[in-house]
Amino acid sequence: MNVATEIAKRLLQIKAIKLSPQNPFTWASGLRSPIYCDNRTLLSYPDIRDRVVEGLVEKSKLFPDFNLVAGVATAGIPHGTLLADRLKLPFVYVRAKAKEHGRQNLIEGEIKTGQRVLVVEDLISTGGSSLQAVEALRAEGCNVVGVLAIFSYEFDAAKVAFQQANCHLETLSNYSIMTQVAIESAYVSPADQETLKLWRHDPKQWSAQWEN
Repeated sequence: MNVATEIAKRLLQIKAIKLSPQNPFTWASGLRSPIYCDNRTLLSYPDIRDRVVEGLVEKSKLFPDFNLVAGVATAGIPHGTLLADRLKLPFVYVRAKAKEHGRQNLIEGEIKTGQRVLVVEDLISTGGSSLQAVEALRAEGCNVVGVLAIFSYEFDAAKVAFQQANCHLETLSNYSIMTQVAIESAYVSPADQETLKLWRHDPKQWSAQWEN
């Protein structure tokens, strides 16, 4: 079993990834979805947490030499911290927006112009929050080598966004692999398999049917 398949299987087992095609979740954006992913759940499972960190360490070797790890607030912070600790590298995190008090920091931690930074995120949907962090670091004179995440929904919009930002993206697992694992393990019924494929193809159109 390769790492991507193993991670998908474990996330399903601990319900960090939940599938509910017949009673979809509502995301913060208002989009209805048959899947909900919360990788913070895996922090409560030491064995799985360690396996994910091992995966992040291995995947990080795909990026050019970097000397700083940056987590995307908030869900990317614990995973980025664990990776930085394992690699014995300094760590910072990037807020969604600057603090409204104190020093009004957008980036928490010490950074230096010219540092080579690997950004860590837990989940990639459209890529907006990750790329916002990338731009914040670039604005401070850092050289971002790329973004490393645990899971991706594989939306075309995210692929385009990362290409336009000239930012390399790697993930431990993704929607296609997770769907295959769910089918093979009978986590979803045959009837729900098509639903998962349709949602992946056009999330907005699939979501709109639940508004009628």
